[in-house]
Amino acid sequence: MKSLDHRADRRSKVFIKGIFLCFLLGLSQAGVALFPQQDAEGRTLPSLAPMLKTVNPAVVNISTYTTRNIQQNPLLNDPFFRRFFNVPEQQMRPQQRRTQSAGSGVIIDSKAGTVLTNHHVINGADEITVSLEDGRSYTATLIGSDPDVDIAVLKIDAKDLRSVKLANSENLEVGDYVVAIGNPFGLGQTVTTGIVSALGRTGLGIEGYENFIQTDASINPGNSGGALVNLHGELVGVNTAILAPAGGNVGIGFAIPINMAKVSIDQILEHGEVKRGQLGVVIQDLTPELAEAFKLPKHQRGAIIAEVQDKSAADDAGIKPGDLVIAIDDKDVYNSAQLRNAVGLRRIGDKIAVTVLRDGKRKTLHARLKPTPALKTAVSAQGSDVSHLLKGVVLRDSPDGRGVAVAEVASDAEAASKLLPGDLIVSVNQRRVRDVKEFSAVLAASKGGLLIRVLRGQMALWVVLQP
Repeated sequence: MKSLDHRADRRSKVFIKGIFLCFLLGLSQAGVALFPQQDAEGRTLPSLAPMLKTVNPAVVNISTYTTRNIQQNPLLNDPFFRRFFNVPEQQMRPQQRRTQSAGSGVIIDSKAGTVLTNHHVINGADEITVSLEDGRSYTATLIGSDPDVDIAVLKIDAKDLRSVKLANSENLEVGDYVVAIGNPFGLGQTVTTGIVSALGRTGLGIEGYENFIQTDASINPGNSGGALVNLHGELVGVNTAILAPAGGNVGIGFAIPINMAKVSIDQILEHGEVKRGQLGVVIQDLTPELAEAFKLPKHQRGAIIAEVQDKSAADDAGIKPGDLVIAIDDKDVYNSAQLRNAVGLRRIGDKIAVTVLRDGKRKTLHARLKPTPALKTAVSAQGSDVSHLLKGVVLRDSPDGRGVAVAEVASDAEAASKLLPGDLIVSVNQRRVRDVKEFSAVLAASKGGLLIRVLRGQMALWVVLQP
């Protein structure tokens, strides 16, 4: 047994050495100086120190100060209560509390003093202080921010600054080595290393536009806004979030790709804000139910158009509800999040090529993005049942003649999980309906399930009801 244990231990050591040698090989191929130091016996030691000496001066600590009003007890507003308990008048004056929080940032233009960080780091701050690695501190001015991408651009009036070079984050691959630099827990500049463990992470509900780099480099509270660099010391992303069910780092952190951030940075530097172009559609993911209803292959991927706004860029381009978007500018689109990112990060006036599947045929349409008003909310009321699939659902004509309003949905109705009071039904089985009469006629001619297009508040979606 001991010999087996010994061999297992030996194999384990050989395996670890192999992994370490692969790591060193990766560093060497990346052009990183591996052996800048020597130990007591003159043997060379691997290190990232040469690269970090050029990058660390460009990573800053950010302190924000916010003044908040302290909520008083409502009883203090009662004059009788104040007189009865002899409450001093000074206690009636508004009480304020000054709070401080810490984050990170990175200098992207040394001449202009431009600092990049997260929007959530500086949101609501009355005062922002940027501290450099050499101990200097400056009061920063907020140039602008983009809450949907979660970036903010600051400016400091300082000389002899060091900036970091921006990489092309499109070149990142899973397995690439990365280094995270920031100010975790307000401790001061800290460096952690790891690899890119995933790309294009979406659906986290963290930001409006999500396309995160996932890394196992340790990222903790306070790292937000800090640099994620490659082994050449180039900025590939901005650390912004962690997955921490236990309250600490579990090896899953997220960074905004620098290419994605740069789109907003350029507009903020030019306009002080981000002006996004809109296609003017409401979209949703293609589910197996929808794929079957639209007679699409089960393996088909894309984002389905649920609603096209009048006089929008999509309307002008000829895009229709039911179209399945499969590519933007010849880049594949697999889901609604990808389509949202592909369009939402463009400027007003930009022209894009939208490739769709319509009735099983591939079609490319060209749209010029422009501002689009939001969908109007429908008005709902009462009516009568019109189908056994809709038993327990009360419908009536909408006042504006745009469709059939859902007034009530019984809790035990088959459609309870699909339809909500206030929904506006505008089509059934891809036939337009403007009132209950048209709706009933379509249902009478329908067999099997129902494919219903619904407007719900500020969004639209497809609903499938199966018999």
